[in-house]
Amino acid sequence: MSLDTQWHAEQRSAWLYERVAEAETELTARRMFQQLARSASHQADLVAKEIEAGGSLPPEPFVPGMRERIIAGLCRLFGPRRIRPALAAMKIRGLSVYQGPAPTGHPLPRTVEEFGSRHRSTAGLNLRAAVFGMNDGLVSNAGLVLGVAGATADATSMLVAGAAGLLAGAFSMAAGEYISVRSQRELYEYQIGLEREEVELYPEEEAEELALIYSARGIKMEDARAMARSIFEDPKRALETLAIEELGVNPEELASPWAAAIASFSAFAIGALVPLLPFIFRAGDAPILWSVSLTATALFGAGAAISLMTGRSAWMGALRMLAIGSGAGAATWIIGRMLGVALS
Repeated sequence: MSLDTQWHAEQRSAWLYERVAEAETELTARRMFQQLARSASHQADLVAKEIEAGGSLPPEPFVPGMRERIIAGLCRLFGPRRIRPALAAMKIRGLSVYQGPAPTGHPLPRTVEEFGSRHRSTAGLNLRAAVFGMNDGLVSNAGLVLGVAGATADATSMLVAGAAGLLAGAFSMAAGEYISVRSQRELYEYQIGLEREEVELYPEEEAEELALIYSARGIKMEDARAMARSIFEDPKRALETLAIEELGVNPEELASPWAAAIASFSAFAIGALVPLLPFIFRAGDAPILWSVSLTATALFGAGAAISLMTGRSAWMGALRMLAIGSGAGAATWIIGRMLGVALS
């Protein structure tokens, strides 16, 4: 990154920190963002001195662009807490302050080893994505098959429509997941790269920013500074801690877009395959009835599985999912029936 670009990034951060502080109603968080604004402005001054020392003219005064003004407007309108993803994308740090102290039974970490050790596990997210992906494939393809069944009694037409729906839906889900995860990964990689440069160039300033974040989360400033200094004795650990505390991500655990796409494709395809099994294996003279029965059973099981992540009753979750899927299937069958009559 060039010095001009770095100066602009720090000035932009300082300007946005001030806007966030103005919109923040909680006193501790407001003070933290005000201090972060001063820290970013100080770093911008250091970069400006480097530019002048290299024989170049000092940078022009910073003028916020349209993007910065939109973010500031959203911040005033909705508050910083509600637009955290947008603020993170604009290199606004300290957003972990909105996590607040952990609830009773999970006290706020008080040592260097504890801070940064708790971050979001991808295992639960992958399980959630798999369950909902399968459920999406199940409901959407069952509805498609029933819609065709309402228009025609031809089993081959139902199988062809279902197979097309499976492939189209699975590829669509995979493409969407790949783009989503790839974009998120690129954002994190860019921001981690910025953090790496700043840790190398301005370790004291970055340590102070980390101390400010710890202080805003309930640690005495003296203890927060001591922990930050200890962490910064190891640059690799400092970068990892900053990424976790400021970005909410571990640099060692960035999600793979290809893995996400394959998992999304597979989950949707498995769910979408269920309504087609009776047509593939030619189950009896009325495969549509077997398809409805098999789909209903799968919906019941999917609802029970989802209850594991919501903490609700498995029976209630299963019956609710069955009711939702049945409603969607009935609606598509009725529409297919009406279209079949109208076109006949």
